Amino acid sequence: MGGAGWWTACALAALALASFSTLTPHRVWGATAAAGYAVAAWLSARRGGARGPVAHAVAVAGAVPLPLLVLLVTGRAQLEVDVIARSAGLLLSTGSPYLPHPAGPADFNPYLPGMAVFGLPDALSGGSSFADPRLWTGAAFLGALARSARGLPLLWIAACPVVALPLAVGGVDLPVVGLLCLGLASAGRGEAGRAGLALGLAAALKWTAWPALPVALALLVALNRRKDQEAPGTGPHAALRCGATAVATAAVLVLPAALRDPGAFATHVVAFPLGLTDTVSAAASPLPGHLLAAHLPGGRAVALALLAASALGMAASLCARPPASASAAALRLALGLLMAIAFMPASRFGYLVHPLVLAAWAAYGAPDRTREVSP
Repeated sequence: MGGAGWWTACALAALALASFSTLTPHRVWGATAAAGYAVAAWLSARRGGARGPVAHAVAVAGAVPLPLLVLLVTGRAQLEVDVIARSAGLLLSTGSPYLPHPAGPADFNPYLPGMAVFGLPDALSGGSSFADPRLWTGAAFLGALARSARGLPLLWIAACPVVALPLAVGGVDLPVVGLLCLGLASAGRGEAGRAGLALGLAAALKWTAWPALPVALALLVALNRRKDQEAPGTGPHAALRCGATAVATAAVLVLPAALRDPGAFATHVVAFPLGLTDTVSAAASPLPGHLLAAHLPGGRAVALALLAASALGMAASLCARPPASASAAALRLALGLLMAIAFMPASRFGYLVHPLVLAAWAAYGAPDRTREVSP
């Protein structure tokens, strides 16, 4: 992983973003990351020179801490960073992280109440750069991945452009996918309670985490059926324990704020992402669901029908052939999320970090009980 060809491709991608993006944070990231990737490519190509870990470290430095520092000093970030910070302030002052009467796209908070936790340090410190929500979302992501499996190439994952960009400019999807990996890892080890806790925390952040729960439950059921693999935690009630823990955890974090202002909750978290408000979401990458909704008469209904059909197809696959390992569960979830991202009427390329990280985790770090249990 991480040879000269890979780092060259990363440099070109970063340079393209710096050249064509109209967003200042993206252009800053593209310029600094391109330089880091280019140096990493040069180091990797040298005969007898620095390779491997050194090139990785250089790539990470240019793609994450350097642009992040520049953006923190200049006060630049993606809109979602400001949304998280504002939601935390509202949560502390009103008990709800949602504005009661949003007017423009910047006023909407499409995240579940748990996401406001990452803005609390910023709200309590009065807007200090070193309490920026990006620092906490990134730390949660890397910490959850590190806990999920041994041997996971964290340095390579952090240097990958699709991860490095949100780490630097603002990535609300990162802690979600990190917790999903942690939850699936725990389920794969038969740790039903811990799996439910991790998945419940993720479910309190964004709707995109919810499909992981049925996948984890199907995994626990499959492990229970494999008597030669049975271990403490994978008994007949493991799936029930996991599901109950996840639902209880999410409810504790979501319901108080949702019930504080149910109307605002529904407007921000349900109507706005589905495109049912007068204000159009900025999440409008040219993916199939958005193209259908924007250019085909009745296209929004078609996109939602395709979204529902893909969800039913995934549910049927879990019933007919449940995943038998954490890696298989991660790949099944990655496929389901990829279809959901493709057919959502309001979606963006940044959401692809979910299936990409899950696929990388499945390939390199997911615990496989078939290797841990003696025959």
